[in-house]
Amino acid sequence: MSGGLLYLFKPFEAYLPEVNAPERKVPYNQKLIWTGVSLLIFLVLGQIPLYGIVSSETSDPLYWLRAMLASNRGTLMELGVSPIITSSMIFQFLQGTQLLQVDMQNKQERDLFQIAQKVCAIVLTLGQAIVVVLTGNYGRPSDIGIAISLLLIFQLMFASIIVLLLDELLSKGYGLGSGISLFTATNIAEQIFWKAFAPTTVESGRGKEFEGAVIAFFHLLAVRKDKKRALVEAFYRSNLPNMFQVVSTVFIFLFVLYLQGFRYELPIRSTKVRGQMGTYPIKLFYTSNTPIMLQAALTSNIFLISQILYQKFPSNPVVRLLGVWGVVPGQPGPQRALKGLSYYIQPPTSLKEIPLDPLKAVVYVSFVLGVCALFSKTWIEVSGTSPRDVAKQFKDQGMVINGKRETSVYKELKKVIPTAAAFGGATIGVLSVCSDFLGTLGSGTSILMATTTIYGYYEIAAKEGGFSKNLVSGLSELM
Repeated sequence: MSGGLLYLFKPFEAYLPEVNAPERKVPYNQKLIWTGVSLLIFLVLGQIPLYGIVSSETSDPLYWLRAMLASNRGTLMELGVSPIITSSMIFQFLQGTQLLQVDMQNKQERDLFQIAQKVCAIVLTLGQAIVVVLTGNYGRPSDIGIAISLLLIFQLMFASIIVLLLDELLSKGYGLGSGISLFTATNIAEQIFWKAFAPTTVESGRGKEFEGAVIAFFHLLAVRKDKKRALVEAFYRSNLPNMFQVVSTVFIFLFVLYLQGFRYELPIRSTKVRGQMGTYPIKLFYTSNTPIMLQAALTSNIFLISQILYQKFPSNPVVRLLGVWGVVPGQPGPQRALKGLSYYIQPPTSLKEIPLDPLKAVVYVSFVLGVCALFSKTWIEVSGTSPRDVAKQFKDQGMVINGKRETSVYKELKKVIPTAAAFGGATIGVLSVCSDFLGTLGSGTSILMATTTIYGYYEIAAKEGGFSKNLVSGLSELM
């Protein structure tokens, strides 16, 4: 597929909502304000219920991925950032497999590529909104009527376009970082905080218990006479957040921060200024949290399609091959995949699942590691951080690798960058799997996305705000 097909999207340019790039550099304080306002708008959208819902008691195919997709069920943020991430994933796949050839150095083709992604995101939003409404998530379409069904679709479309524009606002320089990463990390952090400190009580077989793990810990120590038993219950209680999950979450968070300091430094020198030398750092997490975010988008779409098809055609052998859904006996809660492809790529809830089904554990680990490594390796071509792009930056700035000829810069970078990207993506996959098996507050994927995003914002703030305290160095010394 030639990049010339991108010109088919040019007529849409005049009709697409767009945020114009700032004419001059936006001051740091103003960026903080715009970032805060964007986040506030997103949080408000996530609390406004959809008008016209009759019932939302049907099974939730995105339950396990809502935190990573910045999605809140029954609200304007029902779809979250899923359409935007899915659109990005589709175009990354097309470009990474050479089905779509785009010259990112050509401004016109680069702009058309972004327009095509935006059009795809809007089309996906419309498609997902129609599917969510027509499959009875908010009541049977025959009961709520055509007018309310159309109104629900419009609300979902409107909210998703607002999120698209907020992301564009931040990405174009009015704010800090990426809106998608910010919204996702905030949603994840909110859920983790609630599971740790929720003051609400839940009725269990042992009576009323506090939902929040930390509050339950102190409450059990205060009211129970047998302190040892109280500690065991606080750390290992089932069906509610416990202190072992809190400790696991904190450990993974600190360990990921520690790994952020791992990098391979290429010695470089200037060809313009004699004697000027330095290093070019290639981080372990070269593509940041992009691989795990795209893996979450891929999994969410498989789960969504599988559960919707299973509801409509439960006896179809092809549908059952994709996934059989139901409630696990003895485990109250949302439906889970019980068989099929969806079952094997569904994250486990604890280490106890490994001996019960070792094949699932092997397939799940292989899937996450392989997909993360693949997405990481192909993302560098799309994001302008490939060996060829970096070699061009070196040439434009008059820099070469120390001890190497100017003509061999690309060859040397090609040895390092793709390997670093793939290894970094696989490392993120390993950490995600370990988090799932440890049973952290939230899935391993969500913990990693939140941690890498928070650290990324720390680096951006340090650069933009003019302070240079090295968080990773301090953490490395501490550990």
